[in-house]
Amino acid sequence: MDKINNITAKIKGIKYKPFLCRKLHTFDFDRLADGLSKEATFILKIDEKNQIALSWWVSAKRTRSYPYARVYDSLDFSGKKVTIIPIFKDEGKEGDRDFLQWDTISLMSLLGVYVIIAYYDEAEQSSRYEKKITKQRFDVNYLKDEIKKLMSYQSDALHWNISQIENVWEIGKKALDSYGKISKSIGVEMHSRKTAEKRIEQLKEGKDAFMTLSRNLAEMAQKRESITTQPKEKLSGIKGTITITNYLGGNYYFTSDEVELHKNELYLIDAKHTKTDNLPSLGDIKDGLLKMMLFTNLVDVKINSKELNPIPILKLTTGKGFSNEGIKESQKEMLETVKNEAKTNGFRILLNKTFIRLE
Repeated sequence: MDKINNITAKIKGIKYKPFLCRKLHTFDFDRLADGLSKEATFILKIDEKNQIALSWWVSAKRTRSYPYARVYDSLDFSGKKVTIIPIFKDEGKEGDRDFLQWDTISLMSLLGVYVIIAYYDEAEQSSRYEKKITKQRFDVNYLKDEIKKLMSYQSDALHWNISQIENVWEIGKKALDSYGKISKSIGVEMHSRKTAEKRIEQLKEGKDAFMTLSRNLAEMAQKRESITTQPKEKLSGIKGTITITNYLGGNYYFTSDEVELHKNELYLIDAKHTKTDNLPSLGDIKDGLLKMMLFTNLVDVKINSKELNPIPILKLTTGKGFSNEGIKESQKEMLETVKNEAKTNGFRILLNKTFIRLE
């Protein structure tokens, strides 16, 4: 079991029908700032003929604020799906600073989601932490300009996203300048500008440099993650590292929470856990479903050149007092919807130690 750490696979595109997308509210184009302040995902009405499904990430890091769940909610929309991601987010010298990774752009491209790489230009001092900032807001005029460009763009998400990558130096410079102004106006010191400039300088040559840098960092993160179990996770197998080759011409490094080898079947498990006697949260489950979109579309899955049959599994674990009969009606309905999604798209659901029958 300890040797399952070098899985390779290919992916040519995504075929998947989501069932748990929430009903999205609609905002007119001139109310973009209002929409961003009220909703994580919404419909933006550009004019009488055009609208898009728009989501936004709080941070460039994939493990914060359920960004996958936000994107998931837009995927049932028939028109253009767009997500806004900050090139980096600085919370102040004593907070976190997260940078955008190529793998995030890669995954969004696979899902057919257009990315607008953006930056924050307003913030407030945190009331709880003197040396941190909070309530960061995007430069809305910049976003409006990018959305207008996107509406006249005829090519697919992949080509748009690569064109966004080619502008990372300019966007990064705007982000640095904005954080400089925020720091000066509210008196909170940011992380080292020089360190950030080095990161952005390495991206200056365009997408190839961006891909090389981000892949190296992602591969290192993948190796760290493959030997680290998060405290909130409740796992029985071992983590597995998957290198996925896609039509972008590069590798996408991914970590499965658990992998298990059963003869010729390779279980690829995304695990969501709660200590309560209810199911994991809706945000957690949607996060897992976005991983299922990836896992259900893998082909040519191998370990050491031996071809295997991948079995994607969404694993839900709970507190010891959980019972199917004892959960709320709303949770029963959610579970039924997830079962329909699993049956339609070809993955399995493991609830605690029992596979759910998909009638």
